[in-house]
Amino acid sequence: METMYKTIILDDDLQIRLLLENLITKKIPQLHLVGKADSVKTSVEIIEQEQPDLVFMDIGFPDGDGFDIIDKTEELKYDVIFITSHDQFAMKAFEYKAIHYLKKPIMPDEVFKAVDRFFASKIQPETLKHHKKSENLLLQDEPRLIIPGIDGLSIVKIMDIIRCEASDVYTIFYMKNSKKLIASRSLNNYEKLFSDINFIRIHSKHLINLKYVQQYLKGKGGYVVMENGDEVEVSVRKKMDFMNKLKDYARSLS
Repeated sequence: METMYKTIILDDDLQIRLLLENLITKKIPQLHLVGKADSVKTSVEIIEQEQPDLVFMDIGFPDGDGFDIIDKTEELKYDVIFITSHDQFAMKAFEYKAIHYLKKPIMPDEVFKAVDRFFASKIQPETLKHHKKSENLLLQDEPRLIIPGIDGLSIVKIMDIIRCEASDVYTIFYMKNSKKLIASRSLNNYEKLFSDINFIRIHSKHLINLKYVQQYLKGKGGYVVMENGDEVEVSVRKKMDFMNKLKDYARSLS
């Protein structure tokens, strides 16, 4: 049975809501439209009620912006395709949890491209399990990750990843061997993939492996110093969650 993804449209422009609704209901059967909203207040309510997989989200609303909506629903896991009239918002959009953004006026082909990016993020054949063929170096005890890049695939041990950093629609991997790899997927995708192991999102741009944290430097949000010497900013809104998880991780080692 084909997977269906719960989808919401958030925009105060009726014509855009109607355009996206028409495309979703008639052209993209994998998306199940479960609601629409035209303000920050109603958007937050419908996200909390429906808990969608994908949200088409305008940046500007009469009572706030799309970033307000994300801040108020940050405990929920969903992907965002932003809608904007202004290119200057693109970088900030990707620093949040956007997998793509649509520039007004919206073209159907661009919508399909954005949705294809969302579908690609759901295909995760990354972790390879243990196998007894010792001569095959790809199949060992430690779980591995297949990183899809522009030029091909790289296969790495997950526990050799020191940290990940968002860069537009890409993710930069900083590895134990000092190498850097660029994946053609968003950081949000890897945050979900690593959610059950010792990785934590400490900033809209940064996902770190707690195994490699050497020091925490106090500040408004503060910084962590990683084993490779990198200083990584902790956002104010992520600080408490980070400190709690760091303490839990330290206790697990004792």
